[in-house]
Amino acid sequence: MKELVELIAKSLVDNPDNVKVSQLDGEQTAILELKVAPEDIGKIIGKQGRTAQAIRVILGAAGMKLKKRFNLEIIDKG
Repeated sequence: MKELVELIAKSLVDNPDNVKVSQLDGEQTAILELKVAPEDIGKIIGKQGRTAQAIRVILGAAGMKLKKRFNLEIIDKG
């Protein structure tokens, strides 16, 4: 899942080298923390949060197959 989020994020931003994804695993849930450059945060969130929501929907669907829940947190470094 970490690689999936990283691939999606890198394709959306202007500075793909600054994309960092870390995964914190629990028993039934995993939290994916996405960090991007401050100027790219808007591209990840999208208008009215639609891009971020779309990424969360993909994680939800992929998580169903793995029987695990994934939460995406977008970290603002600035």
